[in-house]
Amino acid sequence: MTPAPIAVALDAPNLETAARWASLVTPHVSTVKVGLELYLRYGPDVIASVRGASGVQIFLDLKLHDIPNTVAGAVRAVGRLKPAILTVHATGGPAMIEAAVQAAPERTQIAAVTVLTSLSAADLARLGVQGPPDDAVRRLAALAVGAGAQALVCSPREVAAVRAEVGPRITLITPGVRPAGSDTQDQARVATPEAAIADGADLLVIGRPITGSPDPGAAAAGIAAALRRTALSRP
Repeated sequence: MTPAPIAVALDAPNLETAARWASLVTPHVSTVKVGLELYLRYGPDVIASVRGASGVQIFLDLKLHDIPNTVAGAVRAVGRLKPAILTVHATGGPAMIEAAVQAAPERTQIAAVTVLTSLSAADLARLGVQGPPDDAVRRLAALAVGAGAQALVCSPREVAAVRAEVGPRITLITPGVRPAGSDTQDQARVATPEAAIADGADLLVIGRPITGSPDPGAAAAGIAAALRRTALSRP
C-alpha cells in the first residue's frame, strides 16, 4: 500500500520520542518532518535516528533566512544529510532562494515558506503587509518559483490560488491541516486533510493530531485511510 502524502511533524521533547513516533507512523505516511527545535537540540544525529531503516523521506524544516552566501553555506552543511525537502523563507528574496537552490544536492527540493499559518490578516497588517493573506502568499509564491524553488509551503486556505498561480509542477506543502473536529491550537488558517488534497496540495504537514494521540501509528493510519477513501470516491 502506497504511503499517504503526509509529513508527520516530529515536535518531540527528546530524541527517543521522536524516533519512536517515526517508527510508528512510517508504515502509513511518506515523510517525517524534523523542525528547528529538534534539530538544534540534537543536531545531525536526529536525522539518522528518525530515518531508521525505513527509508522514509525527511523534511528538514529549518526555514533558513539570511543573506544569500550564508544560506548557501547552511544548505551545503545540511545537504550531506540528504533531506528530501529543506525549507527557506520566501521573504529572504530571490537572490537568497536562488543561492539555496544552487547549493542544494540534486535530490533535495528547496521549499519556500510563504506566510506562516499562525499569522492572521490582522497579524499581517501589523507587520505592514496590507490586504488578505492569500494576496501575499501568491506574490511570494511567484517570486520563489521565479528564483528556482521547486516547492512551496502555504496554508490550505491558499493552496488552490497558489496552484493556479504556479502550475502543476511545483510541490505544494500545506501545514495547518487538522482532521475534522480537531483543535486548531496555534494555527490560524486551517483545513481538513481531504479538503487540502482536493484543492491541490501534494504533501500535508500534520503534527499534534497524530503525535498527541495515545497511538500515533493508529492515528496516522486513520487519516491515511480517510484520504484513500476520498480519492476512491472521486469520479
